[in-house]
Amino acid sequence: MPLAINQDVFITCAVTGSGGTQDKSPEVPRSPAQIAESAIKAAQAGAAIVHCHVRDPETGVASRDPKLYRELTERVRDSSTDVVLNLTAGMGGDMVFGPPSAPLPLRSGTDMGSAEDRMEPIADCLPEICTLDCGTMNFAEADYVMTNTPGMLEAMGGMMTELGVKPEIEAFDTGHLWFAKKLVEDGVLESPALVQLCMGIPWGAPDDLNTLMAMVNNVPQDWNWSAFSIGRNEMPFVAAAVLAGGNVRVGLEDNLWLEKGVLASNESLVARAVTIVEAMGSNVLKPEQVRSKLGLTKRAPR
Repeated sequence: MPLAINQDVFITCAVTGSGGTQDKSPEVPRSPAQIAESAIKAAQAGAAIVHCHVRDPETGVASRDPKLYRELTERVRDSSTDVVLNLTAGMGGDMVFGPPSAPLPLRSGTDMGSAEDRMEPIADCLPEICTLDCGTMNFAEADYVMTNTPGMLEAMGGMMTELGVKPEIEAFDTGHLWFAKKLVEDGVLESPALVQLCMGIPWGAPDDLNTLMAMVNNVPQDWNWSAFSIGRNEMPFVAAAVLAGGNVRVGLEDNLWLEKGVLASNESLVARAVTIVEAMGSNVLKPEQVRSKLGLTKRAPR
């Protein structure tokens, strides 16, 4: 497929994530108030969408407490700064096995929730978008598996469609796109779908350009997609995604550094991405333009 640069680009900021980064940078927000403040600053810098997890305010450890999501949502919604809210529904699928000689019982860190439990914050907060991690994957840790069975994804996808919340399909490899297309074919998800291509995360799709284009070529032409990579390749992938016809994601979930020796904030990463996109001759879309493009409706929580 020939490259076709995207002339109208939306930027997503992944504000804090669920990884153990809370003690690696003082810029990583922990409490709902801090996460909301960072999300709002990212929006003011040019992000049309903010993708948010929540953390325990004291320890910074990832959480799926619905009360924390509710507080975060209300703080973002009450702000005078407009932004499209994208909440994760990826928590609650963590399995940590013992060593190869004794994989069972499952170890500390395992957190397996029902579809209803995992979707509770989404049903309560009604963001415009929520994520659907479209497959099971080995992560970098030796005995940790991100677990999303076909049955779980069908159930959660159906709930998202019924709630009127747009799923952002997070695809970590080509097989995840294959299954996403099956969900649309079966009527679980609506078309055109929204996809986030997650590149360079061990042990999913590597972030070389050949693999990126293999992923892009597996996205139906009428779907909308973004792509990102982690660490030092975050900013090169801003340019790569736009050049390949997509949208971009940056943020402290994926990378803590603005440049060597300089810790980033979410707003500084977004500002750098805006500079790259505009230097390529493309426009950066505003939240209302993204809602129109993706068919989103901004609603108050229940």
